[in-house]
Parts: sequence; structure tokens; C-alpha cells
Amino acid sequence: MKLITLFFLLISLNGIAQKSNSGWVNLYNGKDLSGWRLLGGKATYEAEGDEIIGTTVSNTPNSFLATDKDYGDFILEVELLAHPQMNSGIQFRSLSKAEYQNGRVHGYQMEIDPSARAWSGGVYDEGRRGWLYNLELNPAAKSAYKINDWNKYRIECIGNSIRTWVNGIAVSHLIDDMTAEGFIAMQVHSIPSTEPQGRQIRWRNIRIQTENLRPSAPTDIFVVNMVTNDLSALEKKQGYRLLWDGKSTKGWTAANGSPFPVEGWQIQNGILSVQKDSPGEKAKGGDVVTDKEFSAFELKFDFKLTKAANSGLKYFVSDFGGSVLGLEYQVLDDENHPDAKAGIKGNRTQSSLYDILPSQKIPYSLRKVEEWNQAMIRVYPDNKVEHWLNGIKVLEYQRDSAEFMEKIARSKFKGIQGFGTQAQGKILLQDHGDEVFFRSIKIKDLKK
Repeated sequence: MKLITLFFLLISLNGIAQKSNSGWVNLYNGKDLSGWRLLGGKATYEAEGDEIIGTTVSNTPNSFLATDKDYGDFILEVELLAHPQMNSGIQFRSLSKAEYQNGRVHGYQMEIDPSARAWSGGVYDEGRRGWLYNLELNPAAKSAYKINDWNKYRIECIGNSIRTWVNGIAVSHLIDDMTAEGFIAMQVHSIPSTEPQGRQIRWRNIRIQTENLRPSAPTDIFVVNMVTNDLSALEKKQGYRLLWDGKSTKGWTAANGSPFPVEGWQIQNGILSVQKDSPGEKAKGGDVVTDKEFSAFELKFDFKLTKAANSGLKYFVSDFGGSVLGLEYQVLDDENHPDAKAGIKGNRTQSSLYDILPSQKIPYSLRKVEEWNQAMIRVYPDNKVEHWLNGIKVLEYQRDSAEFMEKIARSKFKGIQGFGTQAQGKILLQDHGDEVFFRSIKIKDLKK
């Protein structure tokens, strides 16, 4: 009997050892907030049994209960229950430094969003660039979050790869190299004075792995890649390729058919830029186009404007009687360039189909001059076309539709037979004489 008892005791102890050696470390000790510190606002945080409870307070900035320790590569899991009218988030690889906006917390945040927008699990860059990965890019994941119930969040940060899950459903896949290490924090969002204070969010089972990390198997969702001219393994698998290699003029020529311009364009540090011309001077470089033509495709590109700059990316580009023309995704400083007020109902503004159809102006899709923007054009095999800006669809139209043809007939392209309706064409980057920067130009073919 003693031998049998000893046998089962050894089995039990072995099971405990396996559990303790699984690599998970609890970030909350179940008693108090040792190892954590309050940053930002003055929302309240309490340790209550196996939970940490955050409570909103009026007239105070965003509040953060942050770990004393910083983390680089890790896998984090936490369960949370939030008030259904409460916005919150989990900071990671985040920082608070006196030299940055007087200590403002900034860095990546996994969103908690019970609202109708349903962006829970998306990645927001708190205090810096804003939304990096919203759920318009992965709408199937909008139903992952359960309102008025406990939700399991998972974050995998390994190298430049940042991936998130809500209740086992893959939500976001971000590739970014801005911040490699920082603290983890539980956010209680600021509230206006008109909103009742005292709403709560609860966190439990907060645990982390930092050694011998094994990333989850790839999930076929949209990838937002912020690393210059980089193609992740999943992007390659999805069919993307670089349309510009980031270092040479290979695959591109001047729009007039001559070799790539020796003046007017510059390649430096993986960035292709249009050089600014002197006032009244004719553009030195001129437009440049791809060697190849494309029909149905998804095109992603990053651009950065300087003040009052004007440029564009054109697609279905062809030679129409000596004029190289195409449908144009407008790239423009709306605030400072007069062309934004020309045309009809804003059809020459940022991300519009130039002089034909206006884009929607959605505040969190717009970034300031001198900040990088991510644009996307989708041309489906059925001729439906979409313009995207920083993860938001801002325009949709149907080539060959009656409305499309009517808009062309009212534009500067009226009377140009076949404009915008041909089966395929080249991609063009416009030299409008203003300094504009391009990078990470990628394309994949879309098939029926």
C-alpha cells in the first residue's frame, strides 16, 4: 500500500513539475499589484482575488497599469471582462520617457472595443501613428469578441512579427520594427465628463512566455507590413511580389518609353522619391511606368508627402494618341495644395479617383504630412475597384458601369475612347514637380 501511495505521489509531483516548467510566468501574484506601476491618468486599479479591476474616472487622461519589467519577444495571454460601453486595451512593447511628450505612454496596443465598430483585437499605436491594423482588413474576426462575457486575448511578439487572437480566432498580423522592447500595461481609457464614471474592466490569468517561443501556425489573413520593402513569408505565400525592388530601376522606364530618368528621381535607403523642381521649372524626371501590364490585382504601396505636394499612382495606363494616361489614385496634401478645392465635390482630393470620383474622408484614415501612409488598390476580375488608405476603404466603384462612364464624360478625360476600360495596363508613378516618397510597392494577381 505504501509503495502504491508513493507511486501516485511521484506521478502527481511529476505533473506539477511539468506545469511549472511549461514556460508560463504569471504577471499577477493574486494578492497585490507588486511588479506594476500606474502611468498616465488616475483611473483606479485594485487587486481583488484572482482579478485586477480597473475603474474609469472622469477628467483624467488614459491610464495604464504597467509592468515594472520590459519585454521584447514574448507570448502573452490574458482573460478580460469589460463593461459593454467601455473602450480599453492592452499595451505591449510600450514606453514612457520624459523626453517624449512629457512621459506620455506610447507603443502598441491590442484593442478592446465592444462598440458596434467591433475592432477588438486590432493593433493601435498609442501616442504615435494611430491605427496600424483595424478589423476592416479582417472583417471575419469582428465576431470573435463576446460582449458581457470573459474573452481570452493572446499576443505573439517574435522579432518584427506581431500577431493577435481573440478567443482563439486570429485577428491581426502586423510586421513592424519601430519598437523591439517595452512594458506591458492594462489600459483604462479616458472618459468625457458627460459619460458616467465607475465602469469597470477585469483582467485575470495574466501570463507570459519569454523563452523557447513557438509561434502559432500561420493563418491566412491580411498582413500589414510596415518594414520597408519587406515581404513576409505569409505575404509571399499569398502571392505578393515587389513591384519595385527597393534598390534599382529594374522593371521601370520613363513613361515616354525611354530609359528610367537620370534626373528628377532618387533612390536612397530603400525609398524612391520624386525630386522637387524649382518654381516654373518643367519636371526633370517625368512619370515612370512598369514594363509589365496588369489586369486584376491587389496593389499595396507606401507614400509620404511633403507640404503642398501633389502626385499620384495611375493604373490601367496606356498610350492614348501620344498621351500616357490612366486611372489615378490621387496622392495630395489636401490642406495645402489648391487642387484639393478644384474638380467636382472633392474628386481631386487624397485617395480619390482623380477628377472622376471622390474618396470618403474618414479622420483616422488620414495622417499628417511627413508621415508614411499605406495605400491599396484592389481591381477584381469583375471590374470592381477599391481604394484603401491606412486600412480603411475610402472608395469603391465599378468600371464600365453607367455611373462610371457618366463621371468620365464629365471629367477632363471625356472624349478619350477606351479610357479606364481597357482589359489591362501599366502602373505609373507621377512626377508632378513636388517632393514625394514611395516605398514597399507590392502587387499580387487576383484570379477568378
